[in-house]
Amino acid sequence: MDLLEKLAEVEDRYDKVTREMSDPATLADMARYRELSREHSGLQQVVDACREVRELRLKSEEARALLADPELKDLALEELREAEAGLVPAEERLQALLVPRDPLDAKSVILEIRAGTGGEEAGLFAAEMLRAYTRYAEVKRWKVELLSCHETGIGGIKEVVALVKGSDVYGHLKFESGVHRVQRVPVTESGGRIHTSAITVAVLPEADEVDVDIRPDDIRVDVFRASGAGGQHVNKTESAVRLTHMPSGIVVSCQDEKSQHKNRARAMKILQARLFEQAQNEADSERSEERRTQVGSGDRSERIRTYNFPQNRVTDHRINLTLYKLGEVMEGAFDPVVDALLAHARTEALGRGS
Repeated sequence: MDLLEKLAEVEDRYDKVTREMSDPATLADMARYRELSREHSGLQQVVDACREVRELRLKSEEARALLADPELKDLALEELREAEAGLVPAEERLQALLVPRDPLDAKSVILEIRAGTGGEEAGLFAAEMLRAYTRYAEVKRWKVELLSCHETGIGGIKEVVALVKGSDVYGHLKFESGVHRVQRVPVTESGGRIHTSAITVAVLPEADEVDVDIRPDDIRVDVFRASGAGGQHVNKTESAVRLTHMPSGIVVSCQDEKSQHKNRARAMKILQARLFEQAQNEADSERSEERRTQVGSGDRSERIRTYNFPQNRVTDHRINLTLYKLGEVMEGAFDPVVDALLAHARTEALGRGS
């Protein structure tokens, strides 16, 4: 199908969604309105890109028609060069937009970071990665809310779970799931030897209530006294909450808040996301051929990236991308890495004839 033939189909859907969004019945159903609003935003980009391509093609045709006129030839050549120079990137943008969009891309995420091999050094790197992702979120104007955090004694993090809310968060962070390896000389290393440590990152799309149906009878709720460093409200009240989803065996604990109610709400949000991820993984396994063509599997045990501090180097092993900008990345400049991963995924999808 020609790109411009696709325009009529997209514009028809765009007009239909626009009308439905203004329908009183839709305005009364906020869940449906949010769903349509996300689709409308995506369609708007495609419609704008289609119209840009159509205008540039028309401009090119008109310029070609004037080439036969000696008096207008120079002007026509200039206009033709300008139109064709803009047409190639415009068509590439349109092709990228026409790749079927993952419906989860617009969602907020539950971000989980855990220290792996490397002891205290892994915990320190986990804390630095949390800071890097938080800085990236600031650039993107997303909001980060810590749901659970288990710190180590020297400023590191054993495990942290955060909610990252905003526009297209999952679409930008979904390729971060996996093992992140760090190579550097630890602060505690007196001999100057480079150590290798690792952390695990998981990015789960935030689940709405309509995404996951959790029966109250399937959850065992345990409350206990919070414990941790600092002595703040430790062992004073049973404010910590542990949720066990018995059918799946998934266990979630939260103790960071003084309120048992708030801890339970946070734990439920994490549980919903993990159950939603489990359902998505089961669906992905049924579409194994499609799953294999994606950028990485999303498996938390897959080593995806290396951060080499002595060389100021970041290497993403899935697409053989190497950048000598580690300092910038650790300050939240993830776009060069994310954009390369997204471009690779789009190219793969177009190659499959999507």
